[in-house]
Amino acid sequence: MWGKILGFCFGFMFGKFFGAVLGLYLGHLFDKSLKNDFDKAGGFSGLFKGDDVNERQALFFSSCFSVMGHIAKSNGRVSEIHIKAASVFMNEMGLQGDERREAQHAFQSGKDSDFSLKETVVDFKERFAKRYDLLQLFLEIQIQMAFSDGVLAAQEKQLLQEVSKLLGISKTHFNFVLKRYQAEFAFRQQQQQFHQQQSRSSYKEGSGHHVPPNNAMNKTQALALLGLDTSATTRDIKVAYRKLMAQHHPDKLVSQGLPKHMMELAVKKSQDIQAAYEYLKKTA
Repeated sequence: MWGKILGFCFGFMFGKFFGAVLGLYLGHLFDKSLKNDFDKAGGFSGLFKGDDVNERQALFFSSCFSVMGHIAKSNGRVSEIHIKAASVFMNEMGLQGDERREAQHAFQSGKDSDFSLKETVVDFKERFAKRYDLLQLFLEIQIQMAFSDGVLAAQEKQLLQEVSKLLGISKTHFNFVLKRYQAEFAFRQQQQQFHQQQSRSSYKEGSGHHVPPNNAMNKTQALALLGLDTSATTRDIKVAYRKLMAQHHPDKLVSQGLPKHMMELAVKKSQDIQAAYEYLKKTA
């Protein structure tokens, strides 16, 4: 409709009656055939989309590492395990040079005594208010940092609950996300043990008999990774799987503001979700 109106007005301004007719016709073509393409590109807001995404990615990057640093120091000092976890996280993202120094600087700023957790998280939430999947992923990353030593200390859990509340995530959903990550953490630990066992040998020394590798996942753990319990039906499993895969789809998250360097994190989470689902299909 707006194409016809604008076409008519501009046509009348420059060509009186015949210009108005021509403008009306061109406006009709825009409304009918070009509007879909225009909308797919994001409408007028699409003209500024690139810069907007870059700004969101920079904010996600700096906020993520500064809050990670703050949580790492929740016990009074940053342990070697937390430092190593942050370093491994940067390695997984492929951060080098200036980008790595920026991440280290943000991590350090979160450790400073004058760091405001509330201000940082509130600003982050306001910028990503309509992107719930990114808010949840942000929380998952902080849980990953707190859980890097395999133990969630009381101070760390209290800070995570505060972050969750500031993000607008309910206490019930926080517990759900925390339980899911604990299952994910246990799964990755078992995967590492499984691969180590395979690399050592698949045969008993001197016997020549094949030794079946330890199963990298059990049904209870697979269900927990999908946020379910043993009462879940086949339909529950399928619905949970599709929902989690949609929430952690790397391309979608990057388009919403996830830094491309952090795409590997979303990929790994998607792979864990996929592995749990495939395991449950086989054992059904």
